[in-house]
Amino acid sequence: MGTRLRNEWPWWLAALLGVAAMSWLGLVGFAWSDYDTEVSGAFKELIAGDVQGFLGMLPVYGGSLVLRAPFAGAVAALGGGELAVFRAVSIPCLVAVAWLGVVLVRRMGQRGRSTGARVLVLGLCVANPVTLRALEIGHPEELLAAALAIGAVLAAADRRTVLAAILLGLAIASKQWAVLAIGPVLLALPGRRVLALGIAGAVTAVVLAPMMLAGSHGALVAGARSTGEIFQPWQVFWLLGDSGQVVVGGNGLPKPDGYRVPPQWLSPLTHPLIAFLVVPFSLLWARIRCSIGGGEQLLVLLALLFLLRCVLDPWNNVYYALPFLLALLAWEGLCRPERPPIVALTATVLVWATFQEMPALLSPDMQSAFFLAWSLPLSAWLVRQAFVPHPAPRTGRSAVALLRGTRTA
Repeated sequence: MGTRLRNEWPWWLAALLGVAAMSWLGLVGFAWSDYDTEVSGAFKELIAGDVQGFLGMLPVYGGSLVLRAPFAGAVAALGGGELAVFRAVSIPCLVAVAWLGVVLVRRMGQRGRSTGARVLVLGLCVANPVTLRALEIGHPEELLAAALAIGAVLAAADRRTVLAAILLGLAIASKQWAVLAIGPVLLALPGRRVLALGIAGAVTAVVLAPMMLAGSHGALVAGARSTGEIFQPWQVFWLLGDSGQVVVGGNGLPKPDGYRVPPQWLSPLTHPLIAFLVVPFSLLWARIRCSIGGGEQLLVLLALLFLLRCVLDPWNNVYYALPFLLALLAWEGLCRPERPPIVALTATVLVWATFQEMPALLSPDMQSAFFLAWSLPLSAWLVRQAFVPHPAPRTGRSAVALLRGTRTA
């Protein structure tokens, strides 16, 4: 361990500097953000000593807030105010992706990857511009859940069953979309899958049980079953909506002309559909690639599922792309030794352009077209990478190391 720390300290230093920079830029305040409307009231109750009130006010992603509650309590005990609490519960999420970045850099170094490729991977992990928007909107928990889900696949590839199961359970407790990682994690394990599934379920239950006992059961169920009236342009169902009405946003103000109202039949369908995707895709992987192996290659399946979640979810927002981007980055960094993670970098630019630049330039219908113009071909490409066997590289130090890593995964 001491040798590892001596060898990796420049990477850890860079990662922590990235955390500090993102905290400085993205955690300036939380007024008018989702944190302000959905979370700050719960933490006020916690700081006042009302644990029951805290648990009862948690939103659908309250599991991640339960995990981060000790940081809020510690800062409040030291005299910190609401802003200090906001920062205290957000920074651990940044540290989680910093940890993921260093783990990826370590594994890439073991495969002989170039310093430039490792710098790019660490930079996109820690200082991703989409991360900055997630912090500004008030959803750092997306980073935490993504790091836990990807970490679960990596632990499973290393045959660390208990650790993989614990990380998977924590990811699902943090955000419900992490159920999409169940298939990749179980497929990456060489055995004891029932044990892993039981441990993951127990961990999830332990985190969520206090919320449910305190009265947050309705929020959990509602978020899992229905998308309500939220209907964003950046999803595949957009043109099925009705454009003949005035649409009012969550802030009470009318949205720009051209926004649509979702059809009534769609709301209870999409979230269960997204969660169910893990079953057929995992079975297809097991059938097609059982003789090829899995290990870290299952990160491409994880990236595909996370991207399809964005494409199929009427709620889709900019920070929804973070789990997909990080999983894609991890797969490219570890399993594509012939080049730097160009696809992940390009996808990051496209996500930023879709959510930050296009709304000022295009109508909602054209924004939807722009999103689908790159997300659907990318989904098809990931399907090909996941389910069509490719010949392994025959030469090169990194290729040999990759093959060795796959055999031992």
